[in-house]
Amino acid sequence: MARKPKGRPISGVLVLNKPGGMSSNAALQKAKRLYYAAKAGHTGSLDPLATGVLPLCFGDSTKFSQFLLDADKGYASTFRIGERTDTSDSDGEVIEAKSAAHITEALVAEQLKAFKGEISQVPSMFSALKKDGQPLYKLARQGIEVERKARQVTVYSIALLAFRPGEVAEADIAVHCSKGTYIRSIAEDLGAALGVGAHVARLHRTQAGPFTDAQAVSLETLADMRGEGEPEVLDSLLLPVDAPVAQLPSLALPEATAYYFRQGNPVMDARAFALGDEGDMVRVFDQTGVFLGIGTLADDGRVAPKRLVASNSGS
Repeated sequence: MARKPKGRPISGVLVLNKPGGMSSNAALQKAKRLYYAAKAGHTGSLDPLATGVLPLCFGDSTKFSQFLLDADKGYASTFRIGERTDTSDSDGEVIEAKSAAHITEALVAEQLKAFKGEISQVPSMFSALKKDGQPLYKLARQGIEVERKARQVTVYSIALLAFRPGEVAEADIAVHCSKGTYIRSIAEDLGAALGVGAHVARLHRTQAGPFTDAQAVSLETLADMRGEGEPEVLDSLLLPVDAPVAQLPSLALPEATAYYFRQGNPVMDARAFALGDEGDMVRVFDQTGVFLGIGTLADDGRVAPKRLVASNSGS
């Protein structure tokens, strides 16, 4: 008989502002303890160096975390130009230093143009990408290097926000990109293009899918709100279960139809024709506004359950 999970069966999304120097899993576990939650997961690792938007899914929301894993991301970063490190960021040791005194703002802006669009990247050994369940950065710190395949990613925009010249210059960069884009690889490649090397000195994720900095809450805020009180005081910070898929159109089913949808059966609804094409997904609610899950549209007006919310499945 399966052991009942310890903790409260709460559901929803918390947009966490991950602190620097902590792994994404450590941040998740701390938030999970503060909420005394039975089930929780994060939606794509940030490197320990990085700070910023890390959506955490509790309970039923974990069923929709893949949508956030696949979502576009936004970053604000500072590159130090003139120094290469063994980790491509400021956590590592400087392995090469060259004067960047001749590097200008115009030159950096010009070189950044090459990184816009679809580009190929080889993930750093000091990234959070996993190999056999282990983050690469943990293997790298043991002196282990494994082969990494180049991957195609898309940089939708990359902008130079500020430039500070000097023997070691600094450039503040904003990037909007597809999932799997490594900012440290952009810094490394930019430094190579400039001929003096570069690394990431600061990395902050400003956006993950629909979630932004403005919604993010720190672990300190959670701890202060909780204090010596009960974990329920934190529940007001949770976004709805369907927040990861809020961009999808919605369909409210009448009571009889909602019953069959909950059981995992496709249902017919004439309004489905106006919501999209065959294969498109929709959020499905009952007539009282309770979220049932997501469904896939068929060309005959049917909506087939794709992922149901367990607490509303009728099981």
